[in-house]
Amino acid sequence: METNVVDERVRFARDFASGHWSMTELCERYGVTRPTGYKWVARQRTAGDGGLKDRSRAPHHAPRRTDGEVEALVVAARLQYGWGAKKLGKILRTRHPDRVWPARSTLNALLERHGLLRKNRRRRKWSHPGAPAVETEHANQVWPADFKGQFKTGDGQYCYPLTVTDHFSRALLVCRGLRSVKTADAQPVFRALFRAVGLPDAIRTDNGAPFASTGIHGLSTLNVWWMQLGIVHQRITPANPQQNGQHERMHRELKRETARPAASSLRAQHPSVHAMSHSPQTARSAGAKASSHTHSE
Repeated sequence: METNVVDERVRFARDFASGHWSMTELCERYGVTRPTGYKWVARQRTAGDGGLKDRSRAPHHAPRRTDGEVEALVVAARLQYGWGAKKLGKILRTRHPDRVWPARSTLNALLERHGLLRKNRRRRKWSHPGAPAVETEHANQVWPADFKGQFKTGDGQYCYPLTVTDHFSRALLVCRGLRSVKTADAQPVFRALFRAVGLPDAIRTDNGAPFASTGIHGLSTLNVWWMQLGIVHQRITPANPQQNGQHERMHRELKRETARPAASSLRAQHPSVHAMSHSPQTARSAGAKASSHTHSE
């Protein structure tokens, strides 16, 4: 047997009208409450079986509904100029100051109701690629790079140490104190390093500036430049510094040896930093093992 809600309501009302069952018995049989049962019976007596059909739950009166003339003016202006809700509201308030105009959100809802709202396609969310396990067999395969946490020198200025190491030889290739983490400050350091040592297969960093951005696929000016040079950019998973653990361990020693206490200025800070790093000849010898890396900038 096939039935529907309306047929069940009609059958309920007729069973009650027959007098063979009480309201309690019928409500238990049909699985409804007594107030619902009395409501169905009352609607059937007033409007017949047609009164048992589903009714709209929309309010009969909406006191805050946008006035019809205002709605027509908005639609006409949209069709004429094609402007968005913000500009339409501003222009219409200027032209008709005697009228009460709805908020921008209401204008958007009105345009959508008339099919006049163009919705931008939602950009597909990209997933973080993650970084592969670090397994190196010779120098210049992977260079971990990062900014050591900034600290203030004696003159009150911030110092942002940019560090680059070779994962295979563990040579500290670069340790340069910069004024900021902007690409304009970091790119010349990498350019000088590439000229002195060569290009690595990959550079491994976290997801902070300037190595990555919050834009599509995390692209930034710096990592796009690396990829144009044929360097793979390995970004560790967010909040997982252990994926670059060797470099983080070096940072702990760097902080202990050079930043406690800090020097009087950035210029004075560099000699203590260079004391920890290898000389250019040592760095060049670490990169010389990878003879295939003779790319030019």
